[in-house]
Formats: sequence, structure tokens, C-alpha cells
Amino acid sequence: MSSSSSVTSVRTGPWADALFGWLAKGAAWLTLALLISILASLLVGAWPAIERYGLGFLANPVWDPVQENFGGLVMIYGTLATSIIALLIAVPVSFGIALFLTEMSPAWLKRPLGTAIELLAAVPSIVYGMWGLLVFGPILAKYVQTPLQSLFSGIPYLGALVSGPPVGIGILSAGIILAIMIIPFIASVMRDVFEVTPPLLKESAYGLGATTWEVVSTVVLPYTKAGVVGGIMLGLGRALGETMAVTFVIGNMNQLDSLSLFQAANSITSALANEFAEAASGIHQASLIYLGLVLFFITFVVLSLSKLLLLQLKKNEGAKS
Repeated sequence: MSSSSSVTSVRTGPWADALFGWLAKGAAWLTLALLISILASLLVGAWPAIERYGLGFLANPVWDPVQENFGGLVMIYGTLATSIIALLIAVPVSFGIALFLTEMSPAWLKRPLGTAIELLAAVPSIVYGMWGLLVFGPILAKYVQTPLQSLFSGIPYLGALVSGPPVGIGILSAGIILAIMIIPFIASVMRDVFEVTPPLLKESAYGLGATTWEVVSTVVLPYTKAGVVGGIMLGLGRALGETMAVTFVIGNMNQLDSLSLFQAANSITSALANEFAEAASGIHQASLIYLGLVLFFITFVVLSLSKLLLLQLKKNEGAKS
């Protein structure tokens, strides 16, 4: 009796609700303040480069610390190219994993297989980088690039896509390593959101004679589209911000001789990791911070596009109904 009365007194205390409300509001405002302060610090640090180069920095392919001529085109291209390659590989694979675990896997295999996939996320990124450089890179050069060069030799465009010395490092190698790294994140989110689909909806579709793919495409995906898009954006954010693994396998070359998938390049995070500690204060350091500001902007644009996509999907649902 005494314990129930004490619980009631705690619940009805007006100061407790007020304190909880202020703490929740303070957490929200603190997050916004941190975001604004990070953006402000990047703007202040990059201002000398912004003032000197302006938006031309984004289209300048030259990065020459000796002549103090800096442009971010090579790094921006490397970041976007590797992230897009990673998504093109990781999203279908993650979707297949989530579909198998939720709809097709035998009960005894679900838990160990799901745990094994999640353990991939616990592997340090530097281990992925070392494995990519020492093991995967030579395999890619010997069994993929070299045969493709022989096959597409003399063919316009296709030959250029696989040109370059077969050393196993470059944009494609970095993209594949990133794909392996983000598959656990996307697959885990997709699996979790697929499992929250009400069984009654799926059983009704199966009862009407729908195949597994029809159930997933017409019932599961429409019901869980917000979570699926969120998982993909989580993986993309991981790919855009990855540093050490990409640094090992992308080649770290600040010039772009061709658009070959095997061309050594650089990314924003790799450039920051390699040069920031040794950059002299001045225009070099400001240019590196400018790159960080560009990466911040790219991430913001990606998140905004994902929100717009979800809003469009909701509008389409309303139009159909």
C-alpha cells in the first residue's frame, strides 16, 4: 500500500513534469546550438580560402601547396564517386540479406546469420583498409582489371573506364571496401523495419496467392519505406565520412588524369587525414577546412533530399487513395 502511494506522489509532482520538459527542450536546443557552432567554426576557419577562391574552389582540379593553388574538385569527385559505387553495391545486397532473414531463412539460421552480419560493423575501419590494400587490391587488379583491360582494349569509353596500371587501388577499390563496410548498417535497419510489418498484412497477401516478391514489393516496402530510406541514408552518411579505410585504398593522388574506375584519386576525408597535421597555418589550412565545409554541405544536401523523397512518397500515397 505504501509503495503504491509513493509512486502516485512521484507521478503527480508538477515540478517533475516541468523539469522533464525543460531537460527535453534543453537537449533539443543544445543539439541545434552544437550544429550551428560547428558550421560557424568551419566558416571562420575556411574564410580566407572562401575569400580568395570563392565558388571556383569547387571546380578547380589543382591542389598545389607549393604554389598555394588549391581546388577541391578531385577530392569532391573522389568522395561522391566512391560513395555512389558503395551504395550501388550495398543497397541491393543489404535488401537481399534483409529479405532472406525476414521472409525466407529457416528459424535456426536467422539469429547466427544476423549476428554475423552485425559483427561486420564492429570491425575497425583501419582493418578494412589494410585488408583492402594487402589482400583485396591485388585480387582486384589480377582477376578483374587485367581481364577487363584485355576485353575492352580499343573500345571507346569502355576501354577508358578500365584504363590505368593494375595496382589494385583506386576509386573502384575504395567503393567496394566502403560497400562492405556499410552493408551491416543498411541490412540491419532494413531487417528491423521489415520485421515490424504486421504479420496479418503479409499473411493476407500470401493467402490471396501473392509470391514472396509481390508481398515484399506491394506490402512490406510501402509499409516500411521511411525506415528503408533512413537505413540507406545512414549507410551513405557512413560512406561519405569514412576516413582510414578509404585512405588506404583510394591512392591519395590529388590529380585526375582520366575517369577510369581504377584511377587513383583522393577524397575529402583522406585529404584532411593526410595533410591537416602538416598544413601550415594560412591558406593551406583554410583550404582544408573549406573541404570540411563542403563535406558538411554535401551531407546536409543528402539528408534534405531524403526528406523530400519521403514527403513525395507520402503525397503519392494520398493521390492513390
